[in-house]
Amino acid sequence: MPEKPSSGELFGVPYNFERPKLSRMLQSYWQPGEGMLVEKPFGIGYTLNLANWRSWVVLAVAGVLLWQQQQSEGDDEEGAVEEAVEVVVDD
Repeated sequence: MPEKPSSGELFGVPYNFERPKLSRMLQSYWQPGEGMLVEKPFGIGYTLNLANWRSWVVLAVAGVLLWQQQQSEGDDEEGAVEEAVEVVVDD
């Protein structure tokens, strides 16, 4: 029975299920000559290349949006005043 490949491409999406090593993890997240997206060191798909400045912009925007969401949730909890609600039921 032939051995199944542990890495390759399926419908244009890369996959890699080889046992992860620290050196391979570091090399895959820091590739100075490559674009913003690079193949994941383990799993299916792509990840951000931290050697590309565009990746840092994406992370900063995501961080600001997350912070803004947490701030708005905190404001909603502080400003919420529970008031009595009158319910009228007609027979």
